[in-house]
Amino acid sequence: MSTMSPEVLQALQACIGAARVLTDEESLVRYGRDWTRVHTPAPSAVVLPGSIDEVQALVALAVKHELALVPSGGRTGLSAGAVACRGEVVVALDRLNQISDFNRIDRTVRCGAGVVTAQLQEFAEQQGLFYPVDFASSGSSQIGGNISTNAGGIKVIRHGMTRDWVAGLKVVTGSGELLDLNRGLVKNNAGYDLRQLVIGAEGTLGIVVEATMRLARPPRNLTVMVLGVPDMAAVMRVLETWQGAMDLHAFEFFSELALQKVVAHQGLQRPFVEVTEFYALLEFEQQTEADLEQAMALFEHCLEQGWVIDGVVSQSVAQAQALWRLREDISETISRWTPYKNDISTTIAQVPGFLAEVEAVVNEAYPDFEIVWFGHIGDGNVHLNVLKPDALPMADFQQRCGAVSRWVFEIVQRYQGSVSAEHGVGLLKKDYLHYSCSAAEIALMKQIKQVFDPQGIMNPGKIFDL
Repeated sequence: MSTMSPEVLQALQACIGAARVLTDEESLVRYGRDWTRVHTPAPSAVVLPGSIDEVQALVALAVKHELALVPSGGRTGLSAGAVACRGEVVVALDRLNQISDFNRIDRTVRCGAGVVTAQLQEFAEQQGLFYPVDFASSGSSQIGGNISTNAGGIKVIRHGMTRDWVAGLKVVTGSGELLDLNRGLVKNNAGYDLRQLVIGAEGTLGIVVEATMRLARPPRNLTVMVLGVPDMAAVMRVLETWQGAMDLHAFEFFSELALQKVVAHQGLQRPFVEVTEFYALLEFEQQTEADLEQAMALFEHCLEQGWVIDGVVSQSVAQAQALWRLREDISETISRWTPYKNDISTTIAQVPGFLAEVEAVVNEAYPDFEIVWFGHIGDGNVHLNVLKPDALPMADFQQRCGAVSRWVFEIVQRYQGSVSAEHGVGLLKKDYLHYSCSAAEIALMKQIKQVFDPQGIMNPGKIFDL
């Protein structure tokens, strides 16, 4: 592990409190990495500030001593955006976990950056409202991290990304200045919206310390259907059919191999006996019997067209939750194979051709690897997961996957898509950023970074190198 001078360590302890500055090996490893395992964590220290004032004081100290800072939330990221592997100081925001200033009229609530996503969801439910941004890691991810990566998840088709729910934002810049952005306003056209610049910036412009989040009315009687479909083209026809008639809250897909892994390792039941190449999971509000009748009529139509082979519809909340687990438990299930992940997207209409080209390249390159497909296909986002064979060394596995990634990203570029639809760029994707962004765009990003963070101390090396 990297070490720092006694002088700087004492200054940190004086700033935050000795008990809140961690240098033991277990803490450095725990806080120095996210869900990726490509880079070896090597922070010099971990600090846990308990207030916005302490964060500002910490940044001032970092400027004085030229300390690189890595903001850390729930560390559930998949692009190494929160990894500290170069002697940085990890700023863990766990203690900024207060929820306050609930406003029922505006449907807003103020959250510290360390509020766990599920904590906000539970608070909203207690108020008879709903926070709709949801994903598998909601029990451990934090609002500050969600904002910094513009987290998406399973409800994007209906409710959008995290940025759509941020009404106000407080961020400490790389110079230690506290910005209070938008302040909960619905309409605000007074100059540039700096709030939106910070959202998705992965902590490279500053440390998100507090956010005012919007809430919504809760959905009524959410019903889930899982459909077996013969191919990817059929998945898109099913999506087109349902969207033309109903407001979907989710439209997910996963492959037969993904289903096999989840059923085998999570103790779940297959949705039906029939085996199909892909599965679509739909969620919609069933406010009246007519809603279910319409959904069943659409199901029958898709059966007649050959776009659906079989299907099941939830009859209770418990059954809906069980069907959701078939999709939501995939990431946790396949983590034991240390998968190489590609989180890619294009416009929804182009998905069938896009996936056909990507799949052809991947199958040719990896005839001996297991490939797991799943994703939020209703918003054009798919996740390609290559599972590492147990006998293959990690370095060899990463090298093979990295070579094929360039071929995949060439397809992404041709379809004018994104090499990182929702996981961020971090360390893992920065070499591929040019497949989605022009040289002019990247140059502007670097200039913006220098304005917010003139000494380059905020999560350096993530997204791009200066």
